[in-house]
Amino acid sequence: MQNTIYVPEFHFIQLSEDPDLQPVLFGLFLSMYILALLGNLLIILTVSSDSHLHTPMYFFLSNLSMVDICFISTTVPRVIVDIQTHCPVISYVGCLTQMSLYVIFACMDDMLLSVMAYDRFVAICHPLYYHVIMNPSSCGVLLLGSFLLSLVDLLLHYVAILSFSNCEDIFEISNFFCSGPSELFKLACFDTFTSNIVRYCVGALFGLLPISGIIFSYFKIVSSILRSSSSSNGKWKTFSTCGSHLSIVCLFYGTALGMYFSSSLSLSPKTNAVASVMYTVVTPMLNPFIYSLRNKDIKTALRKILSRTL
Repeated sequence: MQNTIYVPEFHFIQLSEDPDLQPVLFGLFLSMYILALLGNLLIILTVSSDSHLHTPMYFFLSNLSMVDICFISTTVPRVIVDIQTHCPVISYVGCLTQMSLYVIFACMDDMLLSVMAYDRFVAICHPLYYHVIMNPSSCGVLLLGSFLLSLVDLLLHYVAILSFSNCEDIFEISNFFCSGPSELFKLACFDTFTSNIVRYCVGALFGLLPISGIIFSYFKIVSSILRSSSSSNGKWKTFSTCGSHLSIVCLFYGTALGMYFSSSLSLSPKTNAVASVMYTVVTPMLNPFIYSLRNKDIKTALRKILSRTL
């Protein structure tokens, strides 16, 4: 007798069933992906080529751009292929791989935004000790720590799905990619109470702590600016240096909360998919443009690159 092991398949929902909209969706996702790649690569090139931008703030920004490239690349290329082939199917191993990359890069985004807030806190509240505290070794340790915490986050997610067992041969995921254990738990044929507890604890640990650090950093920054004896123009100029980062934080956490609530409140799959598009596609695409449009140093460095090129 021959022993066989069946590996289940996962079917994603289609963003639209209308055949006439498929070329539109294909062009839209392809355009956003290209814009995200070009924008983030331009930030990395600008920071690496201009010596004036070799500071901790732009070091973390270039790494955030690299993570955003990886983050959007975990979902959009697969979506583009699925739209073109009209076959939104992924294997079990492929789903776990996509989920792993998604968790790592989403957590890296989260951690880097917290580190960038800490960098602004030190620069504004402790300017005399800035270069001592944020030295190259410290920046490397913060970056490595963000990556290691992302791996810990992934391992804890795997703990939550170790006992997963399937009831059906084919699963339908109410999203256009494997976003995490929550989708798998909806398809399980056993009580997932313990696994859900682990998942919510992980979410609180790696979600609430970073945003709490960001809020605390900006609270101290605002308090320091208001206590300073500078003119109103000087205070505004000091706070404006945080504007780009604060805009990205609001965009990232705003879309993340939208995706979380759309999933937790059991809204329609289409609504969940739209929230996921905002979080996984639109945010990485807009981040480099927010920094380039609101940051004078980036715009000056871009002009230098363009003048040398032309």
